[in-house]
Amino acid sequence: MSTIVADGATAGGPARLPPIGAAPGPGLRLRTIPEATVARLTAYLRVLDRCAMVGAELRGDGTISSDELAGLVGVNPAKLRKDLSYLGSHGTRGVGYDAAALRSTLQQALGAHETYPVAVVGVGHLGSALAAYPGFPARGFPVRALFDTDPLKIGRPVAGITVSDIREAALVCRREDVVIGVIATPEPAAQRVADVLVAAGVRSILGFAPGQLTVPADVEVRRVDLALELQLLAFHEIRRGDVAAPRQAVP
Repeated sequence: MSTIVADGATAGGPARLPPIGAAPGPGLRLRTIPEATVARLTAYLRVLDRCAMVGAELRGDGTISSDELAGLVGVNPAKLRKDLSYLGSHGTRGVGYDAAALRSTLQQALGAHETYPVAVVGVGHLGSALAAYPGFPARGFPVRALFDTDPLKIGRPVAGITVSDIREAALVCRREDVVIGVIATPEPAAQRVADVLVAAGVRSILGFAPGQLTVPADVEVRRVDLALELQLLAFHEIRRGDVAAPRQAVP
């Protein structure tokens, strides 16, 4: 598992996080942030964003305690305080965190104040749904390009975006400043698609196809295996004893 280092260098992976909570300089002490912590930081930001969008303040003075924020996210308050300490955010004892300031710190740390254009390859049911999902642009990830190999799909609009031939990936990705590629193709095509995206200059890839992808060391790959996630849920169902009778075995 990769860890993220405060000065932008990494240990075990190319993910990067800029220093937060202190001015950059030669005296800045490096702090390593585990990837699991980064995932929780995104959850804290999501909760604070939701409060800001509805115009809600958890307290009249605009502060939020570690207990309150941890409860909304579903984590231990001590873990939350440790997570935020990586960013130099320690709050005020007996008062909590300034919600607006903490939100800004998280946005800066996670890059949520920037826009990261996305390209989706594979315009089937999943790819089309991803292209139309309004949550992506709202979080700074607008889908700017769609690619496929099917002549019946190429040239047609999906969610307001014209589907391009995958052979034009380099040209379109440069034109649209694409920085993240999403692979929504069947597994046999995933590696070829990854190669095309890398050749087009894309260095961050999210793959929905099962199986590992071989990419250069400077390319970050995240994989979403929906079948695996469902299998994990099935495991927990069995552990809870919710399965009343044996189910038919999968052939």
